[in-house]
Amino acid sequence: MWPKTAQNSEVKGGRIVITGSGVVSAIGCGKTASLEALCARRSGIGPVKHLKGGPEGLLVGEVPLSNKEMAALAGVPMELAEVWPRTTLMSILALQEALFEAGISWRETPSSASLRDPVRANAPEGVSLQEIPVIGGTTVGGMDVTERIYPTVSHLHSCGASTDLAVGFLGGSKFATTLSTACSSATNAIIYGANLIRSGKYQCVVCGGSESLSAYHFHGFNSLMILDKEPCRPFDATRAGLNLGEGAAYLVMETEESALRRGAKPIAVLSGWGNACDAFHQTASSPNGEGAFLAMKKALAMAWLEPSAIDYINAHGTGTPNNDASESAAIRRIFGESLPPVSSTKSFTGHTTSASGSIKAVFCMLALQHGFLLPQLNWSTPDPACIIPETEPVQRELRHILTNAFGFGGNDSSLILSAYDA
Repeated sequence: MWPKTAQNSEVKGGRIVITGSGVVSAIGCGKTASLEALCARRSGIGPVKHLKGGPEGLLVGEVPLSNKEMAALAGVPMELAEVWPRTTLMSILALQEALFEAGISWRETPSSASLRDPVRANAPEGVSLQEIPVIGGTTVGGMDVTERIYPTVSHLHSCGASTDLAVGFLGGSKFATTLSTACSSATNAIIYGANLIRSGKYQCVVCGGSESLSAYHFHGFNSLMILDKEPCRPFDATRAGLNLGEGAAYLVMETEESALRRGAKPIAVLSGWGNACDAFHQTASSPNGEGAFLAMKKALAMAWLEPSAIDYINAHGTGTPNNDASESAAIRRIFGESLPPVSSTKSFTGHTTSASGSIKAVFCMLALQHGFLLPQLNWSTPDPACIIPETEPVQRELRHILTNAFGFGGNDSSLILSAYDA
């Protein structure tokens, strides 16, 4: 039998359920646009339009909105559109969608009263963001703003500042904090939020992440020689690197008892999670995928699931030669010859780094709700070192999805999202 753990995901008040989610990425603003693009196999990767100062000739997964367009959608005053980071503007849009779906109100501001009214009318009495912690994940933070104003103003926008601006615009929260563990940041924010619920201190949390493109971002990854000038091809024998992307996604998580008491509809269950750090190398993954293996093993044990119960894996799948081979080795160590369908949605959005874990979580919940396998684009040539990904949005009932997010330094995290059954 697969080993069980004494520290399972059950909490006082029942399971941890997700009652709201919101997403912004290269394939669109909101879940409806995202679902349409995923089902149509339509990628958002293309030439740079909004970022200035990045390496020439590279493709990116850029959110198809200018700062002013995002500010207008979010109700942010136009005078702040070029002052606030894209990380913050994307956070606000994703938070608004998630809070609206969960029926949680946020404080009305004069600049965005039209957005606040329907949310406030939908929300149960007394349930507001001000009573709930918000945990964000990012690494680059407001670097895009720093690049525009330096050296006129030599002020670096910290990771936490971009989250604080978004939460402050929505009226504040019980407390807000930001995690920064590179590409596993948003997934670790979700794990942190789940542990806050397990502690019994909170019944509801908001968790996710946001990351914008910046020249700093580009040149850092370019120095590692892992950026591809063509659309990325995770797990393909011809893969040559990743395409950087940007985006944001947030989840509203709470105990099942809390959700049902206030009339919120659970859309998925967070049934397991795991984090491990193999510390193999500053940027590279270990050949046998030890950190990834341990993270997936912990998530399965917490969920009390055998590997055979997993219906689909949303891989970290960056498209770099090292990462894809390492993750494939880890998946094979867990699942043996009986591999479930696997794919990487980074072929749609690019690698959104710190935000990737929460963006993927939202995509996985769309797959659970609508019953289809998330496809992967651009794969054609098998590599014996890698798994063979799913390339079509095949209709299939899904019960349990495993999703991975692996960061520099081997900080690796996995989540298991399950269909909600009352």
